[in-house]
Amino acid sequence: MNNRIEELYLEAEADIRNNNYHEAFQKHENILYEEPTYAPSHNSLGWIYKTQLDNYEKAENHFIAAIKSDPQYPHPYFHLASLYIDIEKFNELARHLEKCLQVNTVDKGWIYYRYGMMDELKANYAHAIRHYKKAILNSLSNEKIKDYQADIERCQTKQEILEEGKEVKENQG
Repeated sequence: MNNRIEELYLEAEADIRNNNYHEAFQKHENILYEEPTYAPSHNSLGWIYKTQLDNYEKAENHFIAAIKSDPQYPHPYFHLASLYIDIEKFNELARHLEKCLQVNTVDKGWIYYRYGMMDELKANYAHAIRHYKKAILNSLSNEKIKDYQADIERCQTKQEILEEGKEVKENQG
């Protein structure tokens, strides 16, 4: 890889921060034309496809290409998990998170947090709480720990509401 590609990448990322998505998209496409396995550009294109164009298939393809190109580059793991949650591909998400646990550059607390989100969305609150607790145990950030504690409290509230609903049904029957 050469300095020109790195400079173009930094320009493209600045374009994204400044909401110049068209320019960023073209720069990342140019980078991949010269360097087809440049993981950061695949990741950024995936992000643009997901967040700006709502093209989840192309986004997924770019995130996967980024992971294949540089398995230690952490960003596409995060974005791919987010995509799978957004489109409710929970089986793919579970396989992806299992793979993430094997990558030393991916934050383990974040992985368990995503497991918790998945379980919460599936109304498996007890499992979600266990995963959020694992996220706390794997986190070194006080802010994240507070967030994970709030996630646990939210699941406990949902679990209580479910139990109350079951009791009402039983009493009516």
